[in-house]
Amino acid sequence: MLDIFFKGGPVMYPLLACSIIAMTVVIERAIFWIQSDRFRNQALVDEVLELCRVGNWDTVRVKVAGSKDYLIRILVGGIVHREFSMTKAMESAASDEIRKMRRYMGILDTMITVAPLMGFLGTVTGIILSFESLGTNVIEHPEMVAVGIAQALITTAAGLIIAILTVFPYNYFNSRIEDAALSIEKYATSLEIVYKKLVQNTDNNEEAAE
Repeated sequence: MLDIFFKGGPVMYPLLACSIIAMTVVIERAIFWIQSDRFRNQALVDEVLELCRVGNWDTVRVKVAGSKDYLIRILVGGIVHREFSMTKAMESAASDEIRKMRRYMGILDTMITVAPLMGFLGTVTGIILSFESLGTNVIEHPEMVAVGIAQALITTAAGLIIAILTVFPYNYFNSRIEDAALSIEKYATSLEIVYKKLVQNTDNNEEAAE
């Protein structure tokens, strides 16, 4: 592997940096989503919505204490500000959570784009090296042409490999973000509906009492 790396020429060094950066981000994002799945508590989300339906806010406060579920954090944001602007509060909390999920995704996108371009740059430099070798020296040292061709092929392959291996986790992480966004929208809407029904029932009871 080291022999192939050195045959790829100087462009292999930035390609190595791209591969290390991409691998680091993929590992970090994988750990993030593993932890997110571990903290998810669907039963608690459903229980919170049921407690909100009857207006049992004190019990909600006790139940959600210490929860690291991103859905719970968003719902709690809405519950805390329910008398002012529940929707805006949940939108703000959801924005923060989505931002955490999208962290470093731009780096992966950049590596997917840059790695093949660097590979093509190595291809060009390798071909230039081969053409420079053509001439009187090619008869005495034909291996000089092979060096340039090898550099061209190795860098192209390296750039494409980095991009291909990065695009799969990139698309997976994006799909997880889209699924999370849909879940956030679903449960935030459910909480708004539950709260509006609760307020409406309270108003109706007060009118009936009068």
